[in-house]
Amino acid sequence: MRIKLGLAILICILIFGGNPAGAQQKGQYMPGQQGLNAGVLPDPGFTYANMTINYSADTLRNGGGTSVPLTGSYDVWAIENIFYYVPKFKLLGAKLAFMVVAPTLANGSLTLGSLQFPNVAINAGGFGVADTWVQPVTLGWSLKRADVWVGYAFMAPTGRYTPGASDNVGSGYWGNHLQTGTTVYLTKNKATTANLYTDWEFHGSKTTGNGTNATPGQTFTTEWGLGQVLPLKKDFSRLLQLGLIGYDQWQVSNNGGLASPLIPANSLPYYSVHAIGLQTNLILPVKAVNLFFKFEDEYKALARPFAPSSSVDPTHSGFPNRNHQRRRPHEHLALHEKENEQHDSHNLRKESKQAVLLS
Repeated sequence: MRIKLGLAILICILIFGGNPAGAQQKGQYMPGQQGLNAGVLPDPGFTYANMTINYSADTLRNGGGTSVPLTGSYDVWAIENIFYYVPKFKLLGAKLAFMVVAPTLANGSLTLGSLQFPNVAINAGGFGVADTWVQPVTLGWSLKRADVWVGYAFMAPTGRYTPGASDNVGSGYWGNHLQTGTTVYLTKNKATTANLYTDWEFHGSKTTGNGTNATPGQTFTTEWGLGQVLPLKKDFSRLLQLGLIGYDQWQVSNNGGLASPLIPANSLPYYSVHAIGLQTNLILPVKAVNLFFKFEDEYKALARPFAPSSSVDPTHSGFPNRNHQRRRPHEHLALHEKENEQHDSHNLRKESKQAVLLS
C-alpha cells in the first residue's frame, strides 16, 4: 500500500498535479481541434459539425522534459457534437456567431506502473458525458485578404467529477476562454492560406478532496496552419485542401490552493506541449460538406503525457445561405479562372482584329 501511495504521489508531482485518476491541474482545451481555415466562420444559418478526437500516449515527461521511468498508457477518445448559428444581420459591421459543443461523449483510461516495482500499477478510467462548451458571442470580419474573428467561451463543469474518484469524466471547475481566429489569403484567388488560432483560458477553483481546493493556472494555446486548395473538378464542385499544421500550449501562471492536503498546487511544474502534423480536407461546396482528417505528432512536452494525436471531422451545413457577400476560396478560384478565360478571349479577339487590319 505504501509503495502504491508513493508511486501515486510521484506521478502527481511529476505529471498530473493532484489526483492520478484524471483530475489533472491542466487546461480544459485539448489542442489539435483547429488548423486550416481557422478564421473562417460558417455561412448564415445553422451548421452542425461532428468531431472525433483520439489521443494516445505511452510516455510521461517531467518538468524538465525527461521521460519518467514508468510504464503504461494514457488514452482519450472523445466525440464532439458542435452546433453553430449565424444570423443574417451584422453587429458593428461583423458577422455574429453562436456555438455550443454538447453533448461530448468521452472515454478516458490511465494505466501506470513502475519499472522498479513491476507488480504495482494504477488503473483508472471512465466513460460518460463530458463538460459543456458554450460560446455565446463571436464577431467575425471579412477583409480583402483575410478573415478574422474574436470570441468568448466558457466551459461548464457538467461532466462527472468527484474528488478522489477513479472514473471522472469532467474537469470539476469552470473555465473562461478568450479566443481569436485568423485566415490570411496569400494569393489573389485565396487558394493559399496562413492560419492562426489562439485561446487564453483562466479557471475557477475545484475541490481536490478533504476540504481542499485548487485553482489551475492560466493556459495559452496557439494552433497554426499553412494550406493550399486544389480543384479536383473543373467546375470546382470538388476541392482538395492540403496543409501543414501544428499546435503549442503553455501553462502561463501558477496554480493556486492545494492539489492535495500534502501538496501545494504552486509546487507543481508548469506544463507545455508542442506538435506538428498534416491536414487534408475534402470540400464539396454544392452540398455544403467538409470532411477532414488531421494527424499531429508531439515533438516536445513538459510535465504531461507525450504522444501523437489525430482527429477526423465531417462537417455539414444544414441551412447554408449561398447568396452571402463574402466569397469562399473555391468561389475565388472559379472567379479567377473565369477572369483568365475572359482575358485570353479578349486578347484573341484583339489579335484577330489586328490581323484583319494588317491584311
